[in-house]
Amino acid sequence: MSGLFFAAAGMTLAEAWACGGWLMWVLLAMSVAGVTACVYFLATLREGTVVPPRLRRDLPTYLLGDDPEEARRLCEDAPSPLAAVMLATLDAVRNAPRADAALLAQVAQSEGRRQAEAIEGRTQWLLDIATIAPLVGLLGTVIGMLGAFGAVASDVAAAKPTLLAEGVAQAIVTTIFGLAVAIPAMVFYAYFRRRAGRLVSLLESVCAELVAVLGSKHARE
Repeated sequence: MSGLFFAAAGMTLAEAWACGGWLMWVLLAMSVAGVTACVYFLATLREGTVVPPRLRRDLPTYLLGDDPEEARRLCEDAPSPLAAVMLATLDAVRNAPRADAALLAQVAQSEGRRQAEAIEGRTQWLLDIATIAPLVGLLGTVIGMLGAFGAVASDVAAAKPTLLAEGVAQAIVTTIFGLAVAIPAMVFYAYFRRRAGRLVSLLESVCAELVAVLGSKHARE
């Protein structure tokens, strides 16, 4: 995207990179981090990784069975946010055999909030990139303008147009690259934030169903 701006200005991407100076490497590192985060979120923010189908299907049967350790082993074999919530609930049953359904629900909600924060919190990486990248570009703008006007202030008569042009070019180039990194990062942050929210809602719903099953069995015993 940024290459189109430079092409319109009669400048190649390599020339623009040279004008930007060392801050361009900072922006490149941030863009690589943003792409890596997007790939990671595509792989992990999925229904199958948050609420594995096997757990959702088989856990009610194991929870109603006579051996609660079977349910525990099933959760340990499928590490996931759902498994973490149910393991915490099963631990509560083991430590307090006479715990009522309200206490089990409270334990599940506590662990569920922790898992929800972990799911939604990781998307903050993209928001951080979207926030910091324009500031890095702004820093380049300030440095470039300082160099341009510094050349004039030192000696108006000796100030060369090339020095002014280099300073202004750095100011513009870093701003463009900063926005080119920040805008896609913000777009993907909004997408993955909504995706994480849907997964958290699904996790809450499934956990409530399973805790209700466990609580009903506990009440009968």
